Amino acid sequence: MIIDLRSDTVTKPTKGMLEAMMNAKVGDDVFGEDETVIALEQKSAALFGKEAGLFCPSGTMTNQIAIKVHTQPGDEVICDVNSHIYNYEGGGISFNSGVQAKLLQGDRGRINAEQIEAAINGDFDWLTKTSLISLENTVNRAGGSYYTIAQMQPIGELAKQKKIGFHLDGARIFNALTETKESTKQTGELFDSISICLSKGLGAPTGSVLLGTKEFIKKARRVRKVFGGGMRQAGFLAAAGIYALDNHVTRLKEDHDRAKKIESILKQLSYIDNIMPVDSNILIFDLNKNINSADFEKKLLDNKIKMAAFGKQTVRFVTHLDFTDEMLVQLEKVLKAV
Repeated sequence: MIIDLRSDTVTKPTKGMLEAMMNAKVGDDVFGEDETVIALEQKSAALFGKEAGLFCPSGTMTNQIAIKVHTQPGDEVICDVNSHIYNYEGGGISFNSGVQAKLLQGDRGRINAEQIEAAINGDFDWLTKTSLISLENTVNRAGGSYYTIAQMQPIGELAKQKKIGFHLDGARIFNALTETKESTKQTGELFDSISICLSKGLGAPTGSVLLGTKEFIKKARRVRKVFGGGMRQAGFLAAAGIYALDNHVTRLKEDHDRAKKIESILKQLSYIDNIMPVDSNILIFDLNKNINSADFEKKLLDNKIKMAAFGKQTVRFVTHLDFTDEMLVQLEKVLKAV
């Protein structure tokens, strides 16, 4: 039995999901003829109260398309220093859109309206134009911390007032909403564009959907083609996304509960120095000076457990659809024997 805690992207399609994929009605999506892709895009848009959606291979692509549509070369996007769009998208902000990031130090990845307003540039020739604000929910690099509607609302109002685009990297938005008990529609009302990922906690094999107005998505569709993201009979993948939205959202609480149980185990271990607060399905913790993350990774791998090193002394675990209670018992045994 391999226990894989590297990410929630490692899941395999369930039996029901595979059946849905194999029974999908497909067509050529570049010609707008794949009815299952269309159904996924419409379903996702309706969930968040948006006019339209665009199915893409990855969350990186949906984020990068959004940045491209919202900005012009030489502009600036405001985001937290921990943001996925800055840290883990291959420098795409500058490479794809020719814009720069203004990084703010938030509270575990969460920035506020006061910080953002102070960071917006004035209308001077020698300053970059602030054209986009981007939030991430939940915040991967900050241990799965999340925003509430109350925290995001003032930022949305500021963006409207300043006529600045407002984008949500909602790679794990359903994890956030599982904890806040708030609705997708409430989230959709705040943002000009939203990226939702299907291949993380929801367990689809691939894919994300970008949401916005019809005009925004029309522009985004062209950018997707330029980025090489036009797919043909993509309905087989879209069917997995539809199944995930119908069957795998409510079960995310199980992943969160198991993450909290792992946190309790880690707190008992002498070689653990610090653990970030566990808010959803991500655990980030520091090892003490007696063991580094490379040695820790080897010890776990010797026991068929995979993990992600996040630094010399820092480790990340992510719980997911394929991490079971049986695996949790085995993980506890190994961790206590290290």
